[in-house]
Amino acid sequence: MTRLLVECTHVFKHPKVNSGIQRVVRNVINRLPPEADGVECLPVVLLKGRLHRVTRLAALDSPLLNAVATFGERLERLAHRFWQSHQRLDGQVRSRLARRLLYVGYRLASFGAFGLPLRLIERINRHHLPKRCTPLQHRPGDQLVLLDSSWHSDFFPQAERLKRDGVGIVAVIYDLIPLTHPQFYDTRLVEVFGQWFDWIARTADGYLAISATVRDQVHDELRRRIGTTQADRRWFDYFHLGSELDLHTAGDVVEPQLERLFGAAGPVFLMVSTLEPRKNHGYLLDAFELAWAAGSSARLCIAGRVGWKCDALLERIRRHPELNRRLFMFNDLSDTSLEFAYARSAALVFPSFVEGFGLPLVEAMQRGLPAMGSDIAVFREIGGEFMAYFDLQAPQSLAGQVLAFERSGEFPAPRPVTDWRWIGWREASAQLAQRTARNVLEAPQAQAGAHAHCP
Repeated sequence: MTRLLVECTHVFKHPKVNSGIQRVVRNVINRLPPEADGVECLPVVLLKGRLHRVTRLAALDSPLLNAVATFGERLERLAHRFWQSHQRLDGQVRSRLARRLLYVGYRLASFGAFGLPLRLIERINRHHLPKRCTPLQHRPGDQLVLLDSSWHSDFFPQAERLKRDGVGIVAVIYDLIPLTHPQFYDTRLVEVFGQWFDWIARTADGYLAISATVRDQVHDELRRRIGTTQADRRWFDYFHLGSELDLHTAGDVVEPQLERLFGAAGPVFLMVSTLEPRKNHGYLLDAFELAWAAGSSARLCIAGRVGWKCDALLERIRRHPELNRRLFMFNDLSDTSLEFAYARSAALVFPSFVEGFGLPLVEAMQRGLPAMGSDIAVFREIGGEFMAYFDLQAPQSLAGQVLAFERSGEFPAPRPVTDWRWIGWREASAQLAQRTARNVLEAPQAQAGAHAHCP
């Protein structure tokens, strides 16, 4: 009997992280239907090499226990890196005496710095873990759906054991950007992501992307890596993401500076994303500087946590003569404050070089906020004729749209955003479950293990 085991290990361990993928995982899991096309759907995590069914994704209402759990996770990662360093050094040392001393030092450090604290933390965790999950026995025919950001996980050997026991593997793909645009990321992430994709290329039975654009990219990449014959034995599909801000509650307080920003006269253009090179904030600043020079009174509000490779951007913003006049930046807005900003902005601006989906576009447009975005395929897929698109090679293209909208009051899209419709997270979760179940049930059973060990 087939079951969909939808994996959410990283979010289970870090339930308060609220960036893109974590938001997707949390919302899909919290609205996961009990069944799809007669197939039971269960949220699961892989902990200590074992499957557990999730009964509570949110953290417990105990700051002390949550702090202990977080410290334990960090210590485990540190211990793993320490072991990897030891393995590298051991392979480089030629002297038997030096290798012996290295081994003794490793054992002492492992026992004192990692072993004892981790055993104590495990005992503490053992008491509260049953309040959030229970052990689950896998069955042949089950499908492990890797919904979470599994590229930085260490459960691949466990997943492979499940596969040998007859469990199918389904990989959810958010994008291939570390492969296609490695210049936007740190070298280590590019390496980790590449290793992960090699693993799912060999191991997964099916691939579920978050847009048709990414689905086609994944299919092409699989054909390139493992050949058309092997790739065509897999299935490829996609689902779309929802739009609600689930951590928004009526009683929460809006950031005071944000309230003051929207309380003043003049239109506000909102940019929502992590500060990182791919999001192209430099182009945004260039465009608004051109608009300001041409007499625009528009204000630009940048909302998003600080990411990577953005030191020069942060310095430019902090030294900008329009900072806190016509340029504003918020790096830690709550969902309540973000909802407030979406409701009061004139438009969303999104100049990203490349995306797998573009969640802020959906969040904005579903609330009736028109969006201006870079002219890339996935934005066309999502926004269609309801968005305005600008040329990434010419900041004047966006500046001109801002000026024209400000002066005429007519948004430069062929169709009004009020006519645009999108799904919510409940429908998104149902799409994921239904499309996965359909593909699994329709896939020829003879192919189930045919590629488990393909080169």
